[in-house]
Amino acid sequence: MTDVAYTLSRPTLDDLPDYARLHSDPAVWQHFPSGRHTSVEQSREGLERDIADWDRDDLGFWIVRAADDTIVPRGQLLGVAGCRAAHDSLFWNLYYRLSPRAQGHGLARRLGQEAITAANRTRADRPVVAYLLEHNHASRRTAERVGLTLQWRGPDAGNPDPTAVRLVFADRPLSPAVLSALTP
Repeated sequence: MTDVAYTLSRPTLDDLPDYARLHSDPAVWQHFPSGRHTSVEQSREGLERDIADWDRDDLGFWIVRAADDTIVPRGQLLGVAGCRAAHDSLFWNLYYRLSPRAQGHGLARRLGQEAITAANRTRADRPVVAYLLEHNHASRRTAERVGLTLQWRGPDAGNPDPTAVRLVFADRPLSPAVLSALTP
C-alpha cells in the first residue's frame, strides 16, 4: 500500500470535466453499472447537487486531488468522497468513489475516517450510513474498517438486477425512520 498525499476541497463547477470523467468511467461502476453517468449534463446535475449540499449543510462530498506525484501527477483528480445529508437529513451518507489508479492504496479508508469525523463535528446526532451492494467486497471492507457495522441486508429495490442485495452499514443502531428510508 502506497501512502498517497491528497487535498480535499469543496466542489465547484470548475471541477466538472474531472467529475464527469470519473463518474462516466465504467471501471468505477463495475458493481453498479446503471449508476454510471452517460452525459456531461448528468454529471453537471450531480456536481450541482454536491455544491448545494455544502451550501446547505456546510458539509458534503469533497473533491479529492493528488497532493504529490506518488501515483498520479499532482493536482489530478483521485476521486470524490465524504458525507452528505440524505433522506431529508435523517442521516449522513458516506460515499467514496475513487479513480482506478487511486484504488488499492488505502485512500477510501482514510477518506471515510475523515468524512465520519467531519460529519460528527457538524451534526453528531445524525448517524453515518454506508449503503452498498453485497458483491462490492472492497466497499464493504472499507465500511467495516472505518468502524461501521452491518444494520440491514435485503433486496435492492429499484436495481435493474433483481438478484442484487443491498447492505446498510452504520456507526450506530438505526432508528426505524432511517431504516424505513433505506429499505423497501
